[in-house]
Amino acid sequence: MIIEIDSYRGSVYLSGKKCSKQRIREMYRQTKEEVTDIQDFPDMFCRLHHFDRILGSDEVSIDFVLDTDTDRIYSPSE
Repeated sequence: MIIEIDSYRGSVYLSGKKCSKQRIREMYRQTKEEVTDIQDFPDMFCRLHHFDRILGSDEVSIDFVLDTDTDRIYSPSE
């Protein structure tokens, strides 16, 4: 599963075990509670939920986007 973390500083791409949108929401909330600086969000998400950073490209199929500016979680096809 590929997740894009979108913020005002740009996008970060993460790869990890496939899970539901509801589970992604829980993971997002848990991570948001742990960080004091939103810049640390991707690294904290990786540590807490066993995801890895990957390089993004047009060929990567993104399952979910986590928008840290608006707290919106969505599938790019929505």
